Amino acid sequence: MRVSQFFISTLKEAPTEAELISHKLMLRAGLIKRLGSGLYTWMPLGLRVLRKIENVVREEMNNSDAIEVLMPAIQPAELWQETGRWNVFGPQMLKIKDRHEHDFCFGPTHEEIITDIARKEIKSYRQLPLNFYQIQTKFRDEIRPRFGVMRAREFLMKDAYSFHTDADSLAQTYQLMYETYSRIFTRLGLKFRGVAADTGAIGGSGSHEFHVLAESGEDAIAFCPDSDYAANIELASSRIPQQERDQPEGAMQKISTPNKKTCAEVAEFLGVPLQKTIKTLAVKANNKLFLLLLRGDHQLNELKIRKIPFLSEFEMASEADILQAMGTVPGYIGPVGSKACVIADQAVINMSNFVCGANEEGFHLAHVNFDRDLKIPEHIFDIRNVIPGDPSPDGKGKLEICRGIEVGHIFQLRTKYSEVMKASYLDESGQTKYMEMGCYGIGISRIVAAAIEQSHDERGIIFPTAMAPFQLAIIPIGLQKSAPVKDTVERLYQQLTDAQIEVLLDDRDERPGVMFADTELIGIPHRIVIGERGLKQSVIEYQGRKDQASQAIPVDEIFSFITNKICKN
Repeated sequence: MRVSQFFISTLKEAPTEAELISHKLMLRAGLIKRLGSGLYTWMPLGLRVLRKIENVVREEMNNSDAIEVLMPAIQPAELWQETGRWNVFGPQMLKIKDRHEHDFCFGPTHEEIITDIARKEIKSYRQLPLNFYQIQTKFRDEIRPRFGVMRAREFLMKDAYSFHTDADSLAQTYQLMYETYSRIFTRLGLKFRGVAADTGAIGGSGSHEFHVLAESGEDAIAFCPDSDYAANIELASSRIPQQERDQPEGAMQKISTPNKKTCAEVAEFLGVPLQKTIKTLAVKANNKLFLLLLRGDHQLNELKIRKIPFLSEFEMASEADILQAMGTVPGYIGPVGSKACVIADQAVINMSNFVCGANEEGFHLAHVNFDRDLKIPEHIFDIRNVIPGDPSPDGKGKLEICRGIEVGHIFQLRTKYSEVMKASYLDESGQTKYMEMGCYGIGISRIVAAAIEQSHDERGIIFPTAMAPFQLAIIPIGLQKSAPVKDTVERLYQQLTDAQIEVLLDDRDERPGVMFADTELIGIPHRIVIGERGLKQSVIEYQGRKDQASQAIPVDEIFSFITNKICKN
């Protein structure tokens, strides 16, 4: 492709609204143009990247025997009302009416639509299993769209839905999709991890997220470098064996701690390690007050709390609630002498000689010990976020924490949708059974931003070859002034194009610095510079996007050199 026949619109500075580096670079490189809040036009360069990702996804899904369909983006309300999600999905759903005042939505996801297809088309166990997928635009009305395409309202997604006779068949396809996703992200040249995750609003019995590893990632991931264990921080657990507690160091003491409410403030004031303090949080559920105990340096995991049956609908207690039930204000409550139901994190049970609130404003208790000063709580759960250095739950090492950008999510839906929508089939004995279902999503447009977050420098984007808009840039010096340069450029351009290498020939009448800056900003992996000075020495200058310096390649070897470079990638 010649630049003179293409459209490139780069900027020296990013618009002020851009926050993340991917948003800034995508705007500067002209990959996208903003239309409105959370709405972007994919410009020619950006669309090439998007289509490359889409093609890899389509190839791998087809290789995994998934069958492509295309469902309507506009969906009737009746199906969503049937599953009860018309109201539950919330304001993220863009609801619209047609001229007849019938309710519709712009599809945020397609579980209802595909289940409706399945219940109408699948009648017998002989037709199962089946896995349908589509690549299509979705719309979710984010309350605060930001970060460019990372959190846009309109986005391109691959969503797949599988149907099965039983849980074993579902598990097989689920594993196949896990492997398929791993191949997709590997082919795209991304550093990623598949992690155990919560099922969230989609529902089901189990799920895994796929995260592109990047420091700017919204999600924290806990993983063990010595094993395959990895989980979203919301779900990650740690193996903390119960240990014999130290002997009491002295009698329990009530100590004045004026205006010291947080564990960090109390620990500093008393000169004790933060790990020797207990954080007491008050929550309410079913009109009852509960005290949650955490080690002072640990953070509460609300998702884990909601998995405790009697706390599934909990909310944090107000100051008035605490004052009424405990006779003091937040920051000074503690478990000693309390009549409230106490729930302790499993790490708390190993503690001894700790500090906690005294249930009196301005005071804390020191040298507190279980069995002597208070009973061991009846309820002990894992209710905290893991931290680096925690033992891995598989017993194979210690946990580390990294940041990730979610680009894929797979779910075992089981019969969540098939039961309520009566999607059934006849088994071998003629009995009616509900289909088991799986759901598998990839944020195709989000991958572009995630790849940039993972790989960029001060000059611009560094695209992996598999998703770069072009594989190679040719920068001629004096194209219109030097016959040897023009002849060499045209001959090599034709050779490379005939070899199916995607070449961007910058034939503009621009200064070399401008052309270099554009190819680096755009993120083209390979670049060659052809000038009269080099040709006099029978060499062409080559530089990879990640290379610190260029190298001189003999003119008669440049074609094989480039084809070998690109084929390796």
